[in-house]
Amino acid sequence: MKIIMLGAPGAGKGTQAKQIADKYGIPHISTGDIFRANIKNGTELGKKAKEYMDQGALVPDELTCDLVMDRIAQDDAKNGFVLDGFPRTIPQAEALTAALEKIGQKMDFAIDVDVPDENIVNRMSGRRACLNCGATYHIVSIPPKQEGICDRCGSEIVLRDDDKPETVQKRLSVYHEQTQPLIEYYQKQGILQSVDGTVPMEEVFRSIVAILGE
Repeated sequence: MKIIMLGAPGAGKGTQAKQIADKYGIPHISTGDIFRANIKNGTELGKKAKEYMDQGALVPDELTCDLVMDRIAQDDAKNGFVLDGFPRTIPQAEALTAALEKIGQKMDFAIDVDVPDENIVNRMSGRRACLNCGATYHIVSIPPKQEGICDRCGSEIVLRDDDKPETVQKRLSVYHEQTQPLIEYYQKQGILQSVDGTVPMEEVFRSIVAILGE
């Protein structure tokens, strides 16, 4: 079962990807994790990626795709995997399709966790994080016991720059321009499924399981 998770930043696709991985016993593969693992292990692909990252440049699509293909060739992915954060653009999707075709494989599902922009801005601007221990909260759904204070270590919790409404709007603009076209791309391939991401997380997951099957 090979699955791609789609959705705007803050739609909750990472959370759902982890749950899918746990339920079906397949690895949750995020490009960030792949980059870090390859750089840490000093692999050839990792060294190449690090050169770009050290210069503050984006890792080219072809190299990113090579890293993903290298990861899905590992034993734990032989029964499938969940891709989270890749592909982000049409050229990346085309590179992935071509690379999978070469080994006689293709993706089975592209699941879009659909959440309107307005909900995402409200959701993300309610997030709070402890910069000391890394604990995360939400002022509505997971508030700390004492306002502004981390339950775990007692430090102050803050709204990160990443979660400020103006930053979120910028990230959403990039998403609509670069990543949203993937919805049509996978629709044409006949593997797109959409779920309502505005309902509680457990309900979103139930909808996904209904698509994937028990």
